[in-house]
Amino acid sequence: MKKSGIPFCFFVFILFFSSCKKEWVYYESSGEIFKTSFHIKYKYNRALDDEIKTYLNRFDLSLNPFNKNSIIYKVNHNEPVEVDDWFIAVFNKAMEVSEISGGAYDITCTPFVNLWGFGTAGTDSVNQETIDSLKQFVGYKKVRLEGRKVVKDDPRLQLNASSIAKGYSCDVISELLDSHGITDYLVEIGGEIHAKGKNPKGVCWQIEIPERTNVVELCNQSIATSGNYRNYYVKDEKKYGHTINALTGYPAESNILSVSVICSDCMTADAFATTFMTMDLDKAINIANQIPGMSYIFIYADLDGNLKETINPVCP
Repeated sequence: MKKSGIPFCFFVFILFFSSCKKEWVYYESSGEIFKTSFHIKYKYNRALDDEIKTYLNRFDLSLNPFNKNSIIYKVNHNEPVEVDDWFIAVFNKAMEVSEISGGAYDITCTPFVNLWGFGTAGTDSVNQETIDSLKQFVGYKKVRLEGRKVVKDDPRLQLNASSIAKGYSCDVISELLDSHGITDYLVEIGGEIHAKGKNPKGVCWQIEIPERTNVVELCNQSIATSGNYRNYYVKDEKKYGHTINALTGYPAESNILSVSVICSDCMTADAFATTFMTMDLDKAINIANQIPGMSYIFIYADLDGNLKETINPVCP
């Protein structure tokens, strides 16, 4: 009796299919975008370099204020333009954080940033009269969205989302990786981080924070750190940090040296990390404790100049 060849053919098919299926391993993508570096590590069956860079370049065309072809550049120069979904997400979150902070955080404070030399070239002489004149076209309540159009009360008003956009770009790339079914990855762009799943050692991702000896374990969360320990200058024996208090127009004076904010999305973490650098420790902690799911690490100087930490119990 003739034996059926089906079992053998089925075996050959399975063997062929198995040999074609690539093993999931950790890939790394890195480069530069928004004048800063990015490092992305993810577990998948192929490299996604081209897709990642395409997403980042699209993001640059939305929210990079120095790119003359970007949406935000055209908004700032009063050119007719409809904003995209990424712009809308960042704008709405910025307005939300401005409300919560009472205006201490404000993406319209570009003139103050430039005045103090942290954007374009500043001036050698800063006085209250100059600051008061700039306040005429600074203020988050002087700009709004009407559909996909940005409406300003004063055409001189400008937006700068650099204090929130890097964080959101981490979220955008995370969404790209999620769409491929990737469950283990770390996205770091300009120091802001979103992590999901486990690292190659099979444990939560280990994150180092400047001025801190212990690492933070991050699983399915984002972390953003802000501080004046790098971006500052000294003039007339006084230190000026890059974080500007939009209410005063002056660099923020605070005993906080750095703050790391941990929450589910990196856009929120990024915005609040900057916000907390504009205020004193007690006020920053009070606001942070009112936001569900937010953890934090504040590094500050006590009255004797010693480094201290205040850590939310949720945070490792």
